[in-house]
Amino acid sequence: MRAGHVGGARHERGGDAPPPVGAPAGPLTATPVAPTAYDHLRPASPRVDVSALVRTRARHPEAVAEAAARRARRPLLDGSGRLMIVAADHPARGVLAVGDRKLAMAGRADLLERLCLALSRPGVDGVLATADILDDLLLLGVLDGKVVIGSMNRGGLAGSAFEMDDRFTGHRPRDIERLGFDAGKLLLRIDYDDPGSLRTLESAARVVDDMAERRLPVFVEPFLCRRRDDGTLRNDLSAEAVTKSIAIAGGLGGSSAYTWLKVPVTENPDDMARVMETSTLPAVLLGGDVGEDQEGAYEKWRGALRLPTVQGLVVGRSLLYPADGDVAAAVDTAVGLL
Repeated sequence: MRAGHVGGARHERGGDAPPPVGAPAGPLTATPVAPTAYDHLRPASPRVDVSALVRTRARHPEAVAEAAARRARRPLLDGSGRLMIVAADHPARGVLAVGDRKLAMAGRADLLERLCLALSRPGVDGVLATADILDDLLLLGVLDGKVVIGSMNRGGLAGSAFEMDDRFTGHRPRDIERLGFDAGKLLLRIDYDDPGSLRTLESAARVVDDMAERRLPVFVEPFLCRRRDDGTLRNDLSAEAVTKSIAIAGGLGGSSAYTWLKVPVTENPDDMARVMETSTLPAVLLGGDVGEDQEGAYEKWRGALRLPTVQGLVVGRSLLYPADGDVAAAVDTAVGLL
């Protein structure tokens, strides 16, 4: 990793992070790993010491809360007024594939190494993830001065019969407040043919209320969806569908004061200017799995980032698992778009 080592890492902004409370003497040091067939796709960073992480988790579970309590915080927006967030909440919904690699995100040490590398790059503001991953990153000491966003509803497992039931199985508003995290994110998928979508809307609205009461931002990621003939779920990225999803998401809850939108780029990127006129809520663009067309994704993001309500990017797989394996270059290019 360019800016230091994982575990007791030397951060871009200076100083050695303290080792996790209750950890063995010294930092969670990187350990050598036998080469694999996928080594050419790994980021050029030291290996996370999984044994040290597991030892701390098993013997000192309180170390997670203690690491959260001592984490140095920052405002959601810094002087630039832009946000660059790396997303890694996919595994909790059973989404492990990147391109043709079906289990790419299943290797936890590899994912943590990629996240640590991405977080070390200049201009990266923070991370969006579920509790298991954020707890690891807290223990590794790489979240000081970063925006930390807890992922709240991961119940709609990919490919399941109940995929549209996006129940709140992750961070609760009180967890985000207790841990001193900076925001939450919720997925809002709506199928006009599925009566269960009404329950999703209602539960999402109550979470928006709970976050607003705590003065915590919540990023709402809305989609209109429909089932294909083979039963798989498809997000509708037409201009009309994205426009409707933004209108619906913006009206959730008793206050929109702390609501942000997390929106996709439409099928035709030229439609984004008109689509984003639907709301005055601040928004970030989501990335998704862009496959081999990394340059095409950058071009789509570049145009939409010029729009007045769009404040930044929240991107995961396409930056953490770029086709050429160069995580640092992919992240730096995305930061450059801001």
